[in-house]
Amino acid sequence: MVFLLNERIKFPDPHYGEESGLLAIGGDLSTERLLLAYSNGIFPWYSFRDGVIQWYCPMERFVIFPDEIHISHSMRSLLRKGKHTVSINKAFDRVIENCSRLRIDEEGAWLGEDMIKAYKELYRQQFATSIEVWEGDELVGGLYGVALNGCFFGESMFSLTPCASKIALIFLAETMSANGGKLIDCQLETAHLKSMGGRYIDYDEYMEIIHKR
Repeated sequence: MVFLLNERIKFPDPHYGEESGLLAIGGDLSTERLLLAYSNGIFPWYSFRDGVIQWYCPMERFVIFPDEIHISHSMRSLLRKGKHTVSINKAFDRVIENCSRLRIDEEGAWLGEDMIKAYKELYRQQFATSIEVWEGDELVGGLYGVALNGCFFGESMFSLTPCASKIALIFLAETMSANGGKLIDCQLETAHLKSMGGRYIDYDEYMEIIHKR
């Protein structure tokens, strides 16, 4: 079942959503609604074709536990070379704008102006975080997402040079692991994320983790 949202800041029980994970359409991208969504494992997905906000909450969640991040031998070799530096929250706007140039895929996923504005506001209120990867003074990769209660809900990443987004993800996982972080929600499975330790857990276990104090 797919629900139609109105102006009330409320979501239906995700267990009643479609098998695909689609739960609802409509509503808005206010900070209050986005925080409620992420705290229940729900994330927005804009359709490039019709511009409608779609809200997804899959019952099987593809996640990376920070202390399970897999770093390949080739990645360890690259990291040892010291060619890259990594920062947190130094260039959020540049990261999301780079991601917006890349996030139009075969499913119609679209990071348009409304989404960019909403996540910049989350960042301004300290609910969103970016990781930046640099070669000298040049931004070559990064990722951004929402950070709540020791969890990171990944939204998008980009690479302008090979492996830059992997470096960002490794840095995120190692930083979270060192600070008691609980999980990274990847939203969707990719071969790239699976090779780095991504695996599925069910929604109820996921909710227990993200709400555990």
